[in-house]
Amino acid sequence: MNPNFQRLMNEAAQMTRSGQLMAATQAIQRALRGDADEAAAPAGDARLDELRPTARDNHSIVLDGLVRVIDEATAKVSVPAPAHDPAIERWSDASFTHGGRSVAYKLYVPPLAAGSTATPRPLVLMLHGCTQNPADFAAGTRMNALAREQGFIVLYPAQTQRGNAQRCWNWFKTQHQQRGRGEPALLAALTLSIMACENIDPARVYVAGLSAGGAMADILGRCYPELFAAVGVHSGLPAGAASDLPSALAAMQGGPTTGVVAAQGTGAVPPVIVFHGDADATVHPRNGAALVSAAQGSSNGGAAPRVSEGRSAQGQGFTRSEHLAGDGSVAVEHWRLHGAGHAWSGGSAQGSFTDPRGWDASAEMLRFFLAHPKKVQG
Repeated sequence: MNPNFQRLMNEAAQMTRSGQLMAATQAIQRALRGDADEAAAPAGDARLDELRPTARDNHSIVLDGLVRVIDEATAKVSVPAPAHDPAIERWSDASFTHGGRSVAYKLYVPPLAAGSTATPRPLVLMLHGCTQNPADFAAGTRMNALAREQGFIVLYPAQTQRGNAQRCWNWFKTQHQQRGRGEPALLAALTLSIMACENIDPARVYVAGLSAGGAMADILGRCYPELFAAVGVHSGLPAGAASDLPSALAAMQGGPTTGVVAAQGTGAVPPVIVFHGDADATVHPRNGAALVSAAQGSSNGGAAPRVSEGRSAQGQGFTRSEHLAGDGSVAVEHWRLHGAGHAWSGGSAQGSFTDPRGWDASAEMLRFFLAHPKKVQG
């Protein structure tokens, strides 16, 4: 293997372990591009040659089923197959391994319109709920159709029955509520790998989820605030609401019983948009209020939110509360869905746990996300 390539990948692994996620992404991208300031690969190094994208598009690399794996001291870094045509829509399956854990995923990449330039695009990490899978979640949220319209790339990791018997993300276990450990570390590393292989705008990387996926989305936002610019939680629970299965069941049935202890991370909490049905019998709506309270912190000095009410075209009512930050921007948005149960509002009946009668939560999350790009330091 080319020593410069290996050196850059080793540096990326070290940066990831020390929390320098953006620097790690840049190192991986330099390794994959074979930048001019790095020594050329020796003659006959076919493996490195096939990792390089074509001159036509340096940003169209994709992780797909034909990945290469490079062994690191503590992880395996998936290296992508050759570039794809950016004009072709992609809905692909692949897997990723990091820190001894593996995750399968589906990736949606919308096509570039004819004549469009390959500018960096936003990325949304979508975390399904219990018993769901990526295809089901994508169909139910209709996120791919909206992403195609607005130019988002969407990443859907899959929990396994080995990881959890009901395919829930393990938001209620202490080892999965911390930066650099468990599922948060795996999902953050997966996100970074897609950023390295697709033309992603690092200022517009977001995470959203339903139920257990929503709880894990909140954990990721708190553990990796330098990576995720904003968070969307539908019918979920706040980070730190539970530490084991009994406390998880108690929180689901009645809301957090004690003060929420934030998941371990660094930096300010990203902006959050929360959807929760006030008739949710699976995850008590007090959890939605607790998410909002935890996300607010002391950012607005206790100012009253802006409140509006409305109804979907099918007649489902909602109350929307916007909590402002000190600079006047919306830091937290809370949608209380009147009469709604444990289901994705405005979703498609083609997926599970959806309520087609409701306001379109997917469209509102994308609107909120686009309004909250991150200021990325070089």
